[in-house]
Order: sequence, then structure tokens, then C-alpha cells
Amino acid sequence: MVQAVRTGLEVLLSEGHPELDGRTIGLVTNPTGVDRQFRSSVDLLHESPRVDLVALFGPEHGVRGVAQAGARVGFGIDARTGLPAHSLYGETKRPMPEMLAGIDVMVVDIQDVGVRYYTYLSTLVEVQQAAHEAGIRVAVLDRPNPLADLAMEGNLLQPGFRSFAGAYDVPIRHGMTLGELAQLIASERGWAAPIVVPVEGWSRTTWYDETDLPWVLPSPNLPTLDAVTLYAGTCLIEGTTLSEGRGTTRPFELIGAPGLDGEALARDLRARELPGFAFRPAAFVPTFSKHHGQICTGIQVYLTDRVTANASAFGIHLLEAVRRLTPSFGWAAPGDDDRSYYVDLLLGGSETRAMLDAGAAATDIIATWSGVAERFAERRAPHLLY
Repeated sequence: MVQAVRTGLEVLLSEGHPELDGRTIGLVTNPTGVDRQFRSSVDLLHESPRVDLVALFGPEHGVRGVAQAGARVGFGIDARTGLPAHSLYGETKRPMPEMLAGIDVMVVDIQDVGVRYYTYLSTLVEVQQAAHEAGIRVAVLDRPNPLADLAMEGNLLQPGFRSFAGAYDVPIRHGMTLGELAQLIASERGWAAPIVVPVEGWSRTTWYDETDLPWVLPSPNLPTLDAVTLYAGTCLIEGTTLSEGRGTTRPFELIGAPGLDGEALARDLRARELPGFAFRPAAFVPTFSKHHGQICTGIQVYLTDRVTANASAFGIHLLEAVRRLTPSFGWAAPGDDDRSYYVDLLLGGSETRAMLDAGAAATDIIATWSGVAERFAERRAPHLLY
């Protein structure tokens, strides 16, 4: 049965909020900030008499979503509203004091995907930090976590490995909304509690496609809910020299590299009998990103049962298999961060990479995550809204 759901944006526009009505606000958003008629929160809040919108702030990909993954975004003037559009994925990832001048509340309206290394969580942390330092409030117009909260997956960040690919020590798949995360972060850091305009009609065990909300791809390389569901695992391929399918129509579902034996990789993964997954050998040519213009051979990953599939654990099995079967395998450099390898930033530590390099089995690595979900469940419990 489809659940009738109203987002925090729709609730605010319809009913207002005592702590937001009449306030001067800055808005952190992107193309996912829409109502069910696909109208942008930028335009809706700019026209609304409930608030005075004076500035826009864009996470990765920008306010209007014109930038590719990893592309730096500069300052601009929004063409439709004439408002200043500050980039939080360019010269700075944290709002500077001058950007916050005259603002009473920083309002966040972004569709997150429920995975730690997705950068919208990192943007939320930076916005909260800046707002705390400036003495202004943060408000989240909440949206559902698209991944049903059936299980938490993966490890926690280790000391010294915080980065924009992992800004807070939550599991890889944490099962929380941005509003809930904002409450958790503020509580644990001793900041003022955020204002959260909650979702109405949503239960946390509901997948996004079980609601009546329209789907807007949360970023250019996550076009489908299947891709979002796999992302907790297949994003780890970003930490290698293999292609994770960027530059194809199936990013995070196609995995490969020139010279990889896709038949052998599919056979290896099938033999592991991982619940909820199926594999076929595949060939593809990325139009951009790693190995662009080259024939990559590898696999396409299929979700056969998203309830039993543990994408984070699958990601470790995938790393173990491709490391052994790919002649050209290597760990990707850290990029803008000079610490260790990029996969260490995704996984929140160097232990997993070191174990793989030493020949450890995926099952042994996954066993080190024992107890993480239970401990985190206790931490997050006071902050759950649904």
C-alpha cells in the first residue's frame, strides 16, 4: 500500500512553523528540494509570505544541480530569483561569517540517501558548525530516508579519518533522516537543538517508492532507487582504480576495468551466495570519469531482494574479489585530502585496506563490525522522530 506523505517543505508552506514564520532565512538546497508538483523550494520560499528568503547555499552539484560529481562550484546569482547563491562545494565547504550576515535561520531542504559517505550529510555538519559559531539557528525541512530502516550496516569512523567523504561517526547505512541526524549531531556536540519540520505520514520502515512522493535523482550519478540501495557497497569502488560505472546509464551498478575478467568476477561473487544480489558479466565504455572512452569489462550488479541485501558487506566482498581478479588493480589516491588512500576515507580508517592487502577474507573484515549497529542504535534512539 502506498503511503501518503508530506515533506517538511510542504508542511511548512501549508501550516507554517512558530520558529520560522517571519524569519529571515538562508536556504541550503538543490534540485531535490521540491514539492509534489516538482516546484523548487527556492521558488516556493522566495514567493512565500511566511519567510524572508535572502540567500541560497548549494551543496555538491550546486543549487540548481548543474555540476557533476566532484566539480567545484563557484558563487553566482540565481537567475530566477536574483538571490545570491553561495557554494558550499568550492572555495569553502562551510558557510563563511559574511555569507550568514542578516540571516536568522539556516534552513536545509535536501533529499539525503542514508549513506555516511554521501556529501549532503557532510554539508549538514558544516552548516551546523557555522551556524553555532554565528549564534543562529538551523532548521531542517525533513524528507524520508529513501532506504527503509530495516538494518544498520557497516563500521564507524575511526579517530583521525573524518573528511568530507565521512564527516560524522555513524554507520555506513545509518537509517536516519537529515532532521534526525541534525538532532543527534547538535546533542553530541553541545550545540543548540535544530528546528525540525517533520515529514507527515511516513514510517521509517517504508522505502521511498512505497510513498506517493515524486522521485528526483539526488545527484547526477544516482538515477534510481536501486542505485541508491547499492551505493553503500559499490561506492567503495571509488576508492580503487576500477570504474564504478560513472559515465554510463547504470552508475554504481556497473563495475569494471580494462582487462578484467567479468566471467570470473561474476562466478566468484555468485559462489559467495550473498543474499539479495545477482551478477552478470558486462562490458561498458564510460563517457567520463575513470577509463572514459575505454572498453571496461566486469559485471552488472542486480538487487534481487533489497530487504535481505546488505550492501555495505557486499562492498567488502566486492573489494576482495576485484583486488584479486583485476590485473590493473590499485587503490585510488586521496584527492584533495593528503591522508592515506581515498578508500580509507570512505571506510573511516585504514584497517580494512590493510587487511585486504594482507589477504584477509571479506568475512573476517565484516566480523570486525560486530556490535556496531547495536551500539549506534542506543546513540540514535533519543533523536528518532518517526
